[in-house]
Amino acid sequence: MVSHFSQLLLAPLFPWLKEAFNASYAELGFLMTIFFVVSCGVQTASGFVVDRFGPRPVLFGGLALLGVAGLGYAMSTNYWMMAFFAAVAGVGNGVFHPVDYTLLNRKVSAPRLGHAYSVHGITGSLGWAIAPALVVPIAMAYSWRVALACAAAVAFVVLAVLWFHRERLSLPAAPRATPATGATAAVQEHPMAFMRIPAVWMCFAFFFFYAMALSVVQAFAPEAARQLHGVPLTLVAVCLSTYMVCSASGMVLGGFLASDPARCERVVGVGFGIAAAIALLLGLGHLPSLMVPVLFGAMGFAAGIAGPSRDLLVKRSTPENATGRVYGVVYAGLDIGQAVAPLIFGVLMDHGQFRGVFIGLAVVQAVLIASAFNVRRVRRTVLVPAV
Repeated sequence: MVSHFSQLLLAPLFPWLKEAFNASYAELGFLMTIFFVVSCGVQTASGFVVDRFGPRPVLFGGLALLGVAGLGYAMSTNYWMMAFFAAVAGVGNGVFHPVDYTLLNRKVSAPRLGHAYSVHGITGSLGWAIAPALVVPIAMAYSWRVALACAAAVAFVVLAVLWFHRERLSLPAAPRATPATGATAAVQEHPMAFMRIPAVWMCFAFFFFYAMALSVVQAFAPEAARQLHGVPLTLVAVCLSTYMVCSASGMVLGGFLASDPARCERVVGVGFGIAAAIALLLGLGHLPSLMVPVLFGAMGFAAGIAGPSRDLLVKRSTPENATGRVYGVVYAGLDIGQAVAPLIFGVLMDHGQFRGVFIGLAVVQAVLIASAFNVRRVRRTVLVPAV
């Protein structure tokens, strides 16, 4: 929750930050690019650290840095101070996927893993929903600085809670792999051997496009909808929070659908197919303003259904004893996608191409469908060699 909460602190405040720092949408989007580029590098490296030393100390360090970054945002007096603390926040955010999935995969039994991914995804989506719901009202009532200081307090409170319950997060470092034969030995022969698995890189590509779609929804789609459909400013943040809450609801259903790993690609395809159709409707249709938050909710629900099955795509491509490393590399695709998307879609926003934002979103969601089935094809090619 705190990881996703930290990712969405700045975007809802763009109207305030634009005025405070006299910045364009592209420049504000670049703050998110900094965050995710740094997070990407840290995420890849932290996977190895988690496999070596265990997830708990890495998790605590990440939470502390997010709290420090939130305070830094609040005290920033110019754009480049914001950029520096965006990098600090990126370091903190970079630890979460290797930490979380190492804990889940090693502490949760296989029959319950789909539900565990569902709960994990739900809290993440709620973090995205809470961020605009917290910072926008506080910024309207007081200032954007007070809003970001309150956001920092959230990270420190969660860190304190986890510290008092730290024994529940105890997990020894992964044991050294025992000698094996055949394909298993090939994967375990070197710490970097997993990078030769094609399915790992196909999962990386899938998460790259997934992150692009998510970044568009978080940073630009609500404002684009306001410009296209006359959505009142007070409902812009509601669009995003509705998307995230409904995404969390979709993940509840998605957890049950993910109980059968064999159908995870089909679930992803249906979920993002519906989401792409709704994105096209938002971009090309002429809609009453009150209908827009409803459509954002429907799009979020469809994408949420695909969430647990999305995570199973990676699980089914991960060798034993390499969880942190694989998730660190694969989920780096998330950070790179979220770093690239603001640069592209921020330019569209600056040029008033609001319909292009939604059309681009639909195209990226369609690419996700093809990517998911390509993961399955590559995995089957590797696991079932021709005779």
